[in-house]
Amino acid sequence: MTASIATLSPVSPPCARRPARASFWTRITAELTDAIGRGVYPPGQRLPSEHALAEQFGVNRHTIRRCLANLCSQGLVRITQGSGTYVEDFAVDLALGKRMRHQQGLAQSGLRGSLVLLHAQTVRASAALARALQVPARSPLLALRVMGEAEGRPLHLSERWFPLPRFEGLAAVVRETGSITAGFRAHGVSDYTRRESRITAELPDAALAAGLRQPATRPVLLVESLNVDPEGRPIEWARAWFAGDRVKLNIQHGEHDERTA
Repeated sequence: MTASIATLSPVSPPCARRPARASFWTRITAELTDAIGRGVYPPGQRLPSEHALAEQFGVNRHTIRRCLANLCSQGLVRITQGSGTYVEDFAVDLALGKRMRHQQGLAQSGLRGSLVLLHAQTVRASAALARALQVPARSPLLALRVMGEAEGRPLHLSERWFPLPRFEGLAAVVRETGSITAGFRAHGVSDYTRRESRITAELPDAALAAGLRQPATRPVLLVESLNVDPEGRPIEWARAWFAGDRVKLNIQHGEHDERTA
């Protein structure tokens, strides 16, 4: 890391005519942007601390903090409270097709990942969920909160609902395998397709932003979807919030027969 810092030139000390204060942070921001672009700080790497950067450039920490906030607003870095500032990874292309699965989509991008079960509970179907899943209102549903990750980075957080008692043990299978597909297979559903997807953009609340490790000022992509079994019966209604700077969603209109989990 010391060698990386040495490649950046410090701001010249004030002369008889001091440069405008704004020029300090804009110049430092430009140099850090250039260093990230040249791979001095590769994707996923933590930048030097505010104190180290302040000493390197001969400015105070407030100026460095302003630079890092600017880089964050550009989507070049993410600031994790209590941990540091990290260079953002490139966006992952994920396909939304009739049979596309989380792990399969990642594999096509050369990445590995899984679904992490965060919470499971039994709830009563609201009117909207009852209509989507074609069950009576107030029917019991299995509700899961899931994180989709790739190489240890969160790509999306989702809320998913499944009819009960048909999928009574699905949570345990997802917890063990990291795969919704495996959970369906364990309950006699060997194949399923996506009937519809709706995509909108919105600003996350503080909890969602923290879960996705992104600023609350950066929009996320909300995908609402319905999956059905081979007989056309609804088996899952889901809402997934994708990190807008980390994911590019590809809508695929053709028929895809890949059926991996």
